[in-house]
Order: sequence, then C-alpha cells, then structure tokens
Amino acid sequence: MSAATTAAGGDGPVPPPRRSVPGDDATAPTTDGTEPAAGGVDAVGWPAGVPVAEPVEPVVADVEPGRVRWDPAERRARASQSFWTAVVGVPAIFSVLRLGVEAGGELQTTLLLVANVGPVNLLAGFLTTAARLLSTGMVAVFALGAVLAVSADQLPPGTRRRPLFARWADITPAWVVLASFLLALITWPLLYLPLLLPAFAAAFQLRPARLHERVVPRLLIIVALLAGYGWLMLPTLRAAVEQGGEGLALALIVVPPLLALFIAGPLPGVVIRPLASVTEVAVLATLVWAAVPVISTPVLPLTVTTVGPESGPTEDVRGHVVTTDDVNMVILQEQGGVRYVPVDLVRAQVLCPSEEELPRHQLRIHDFHVEDSLLEGMGRRVRPVHRIDATCRTPA
Repeated sequence: MSAATTAAGGDGPVPPPRRSVPGDDATAPTTDGTEPAAGGVDAVGWPAGVPVAEPVEPVVADVEPGRVRWDPAERRARASQSFWTAVVGVPAIFSVLRLGVEAGGELQTTLLLVANVGPVNLLAGFLTTAARLLSTGMVAVFALGAVLAVSADQLPPGTRRRPLFARWADITPAWVVLASFLLALITWPLLYLPLLLPAFAAAFQLRPARLHERVVPRLLIIVALLAGYGWLMLPTLRAAVEQGGEGLALALIVVPPLLALFIAGPLPGVVIRPLASVTEVAVLATLVWAAVPVISTPVLPLTVTTVGPESGPTEDVRGHVVTTDDVNMVILQEQGGVRYVPVDLVRAQVLCPSEEELPRHQLRIHDFHVEDSLLEGMGRRVRPVHRIDATCRTPA
C-alpha cells in the first residue's frame, strides 16, 4: 500500500499545498515547517528555470488632499449620460408644460386636454414648434464645445478640468452634429440662417488655412465663397437698405460670413474657464427665454365656430376644439374656459392663424419670405397662403 494520502475518491495522491507566489522568498519555510529545498527548487517542486510572475503593484496616483480624481472613462460616461438625459427629458417636460399653460393653469382643464390630446399629436405639435429651439440649443452647444475643447487641449494636462460643453462635444458622434445643423437648416427662419456659417466653422474647426496650403489660392477661394454669398443675398440687402429700419436684418446678413473666418479656436488659456462659465449660463438663459413662446404655443388649432339655430341669431366662438362626439363639441375658448356646444347648433367652422404667424418683415430671399423656414417656404409653394376669413379678424 502506498504511504501517500489519497483523495476521497481514490483517484490519486493529494498534492502538497503550494505557496501563493513560489520562489519570492527563498528563505521562508514551507507550509510543513521544513526548510526549502536547495538548487533553486522549492518544496513543491518549482523548477529554477521557469519564470515566476511578479505580484502586481497597485498604482497610486498623487491626488490633492480632499479632492477625488475621476477616471477619464467614468467622466466621459457621466457626460454622455447628462447629455442624452437633457435631449430626451427636455421635450417631455416641455410637452407637459404646454398642456398646463394652454389649460390656463386649471387642473380640470389640464386633465381634459391630457385625456383627449394623444401622445402622437403632442409629439407632432412639439416637433413642429420646438424643433427650432432644440436645434438652436444643440448648434450652440456643439459650436461652443468644439472651440472650448480645442482650446483646453492646448493647456498642460491636468491643469484644468475640461468644460461641460467641451465634454459634450467630445462624446457626440459627428453624424449627430451634422443632423443638428440639418435640422436647423430646414427649421430656422431664412433671416437667421447666416448664423449657421460661423457655428459650422466653429463646430468642425474649419480655419481658412485648411482651404489651401498656399496663401494666394486660399484668398481666391475665400473671395469666391464670399462672392457667391453676396450674389445670393444682394437683392435682400438692397431691399433692406431701401425700406430702412432693417438694421437687424442687415447685421444678420453681413456679419456672420465675416465672423466665420475667425471663429475657430484655440482661445488663450486665461479666458477658457471664465468663457466656459459665461457661455453655459448664457446658453441656458437664452433657451429659457426662447422656450416661453414654445410653451405658450397652442397644441390644438385655432378655429372660429359659428353657433346658432337654423332661423335665429348666430354667435362666433373663437377657440380650440378639444373633442367632438355625437352630442357636444368641446371648445377651449381663447379667452379661457371650456364650452360645450351641441353639435346640432354648429353652423360653420373656420381655421384661423394666430398673431405670431403674421409677418413682420417685407424682405424676401429669391421668392422666399425671410420669416419662413425652408420647410415652410416649400410648403407655401405647394399650397399658397389662402385669404384670411373675415371671422378670424373679429375679436372674441
């Protein structure tokens, strides 16, 4: 019988215990208390010629007392999470606020709108009115973020924390940036489209030096681009000068293309931190200011409903039709309150524009009104604007 201890199943001898790292201490006693074997082989038979893995030493970073050092990957993940939370959460919050504002702040009226305005209609209404605001915020963030990012890259590593907009610009794919500019291109009024030129140059860091490596061809390309822009905008500029009082229109047409030549970074390191804080607050304040008309814009179309018996006086009810059934037509009146009108008394109904849709400028860019977007301008060519009904001009 073998003297070696066998396993419980009788399959073979049980090996002696092994040290965690063999060979790291040649003088240390073995697990059974005996001295290690000579010749570079330990008690468990570790060969001398076989390399032994060294223990991994912990990496200790010098961190200022009381300051937590965030891992770059974790910081990137947190920036991505905050960005997409803003993109998804802001439209949902705006939609709920719009229903509350349209209901006049009354709980029961708000519940009535929630019950009858479906999510698809609410989303469609939000996209048609708030897509302009959403694209404006994204274009501003990407343009400022790219400038701040390239400016922060010029600083010594670890000297300053990267601004929030720069981190958002770093984690955003290029196709998302392009999609935000395309959304702005079709939803912004034509009068504000020249602002996309410096914003695009800042977001993608397009400097004049990237046009051509030689100075003379580079200047010729810039002159050709400005000449094409001038040909496109020259009739509008002439009309603005002749009409007078169009200083804002003149500035929006002339200044942006010139600003696009110098907008790309980097900026001096001294102004990065104050500029980052100021721009973040300014963008937030601008979005809040621009969000007020979006929140107050009605979800339902504005109509004037003529109500009255067949032989008798009639009344024009101005408001928004919430729902209609076999008995009543529910109208949210423009001056407040909900009115139930029997369907048998409805004689006519007219769709009316709101005051915000009335034009304020008389300028055009090649047959497109400057206050229309490209989407609205193409739509008006398919369906020209009809004459406003006389009942729409009658106050409620």
